[in-house]
Amino acid sequence: MQTGTVKWYNGQKGYGFIQPDDGGKDVFVHATALERAGMRSLNEGDKIGFELQTDQRSNKVSAVNLQTV
Repeated sequence: MQTGTVKWYNGQKGYGFIQPDDGGKDVFVHATALERAGMRSLNEGDKIGFELQTDQRSNKVSAVNLQTV
């Protein structure tokens, strides 16, 4: 599991980005990932654990299996 810091999250739009601790590219996070993890929202600066998942249709990578760190 990777860890990172929430760069920003917009609850009204339902998405945001996580900056990985390993210095890689920012990772997209969608509201459905929060719902599956039982989270209500993310705040800028929150430390978060996540796994990467690639969408088969769009080939885009997003964060899933979120956990607070």
